[in-house]
Amino acid sequence: MVELLFVRERNYKRETKLLNILLFVKGTLWKSLFGKEADKLDRATDDERIYYLIEKEPLVNRFISVPRDKSSINCAAFIAGIIESVLNATGFPAKVTALWHKGTTFMIKFDDTVLTRDKQLEGR
Repeated sequence: MVELLFVRERNYKRETKLLNILLFVKGTLWKSLFGKEADKLDRATDDERIYYLIEKEPLVNRFISVPRDKSSINCAAFIAGIIESVLNATGFPAKVTALWHKGTTFMIKFDDTVLTRDKQLEGR
């Protein structure tokens, strides 16, 4: 699917910079999966490797009933796996975790190699 999006939406152009791939995930990928862009993209203030992708009301949570005694379960957690797979497949190794904060927040923690490569690309 990622390859298809790069062909259709980006005219075969692959992303090489960190911020550009995050905007791709927030916009193009999210829109193709859920019909709209993700609500917000933030960067952690204490760790430059961590970004937050925030979706106030994920589409998958609208159609799932969770028992009251299991209210801490976030049914949108599998989306974290989709995001992680896309980032890893495009050369941006990361770990993605789903959290309850302002809706569903996907915490994206990039590998150190991604930041090193991004800094080298900025120097060119």
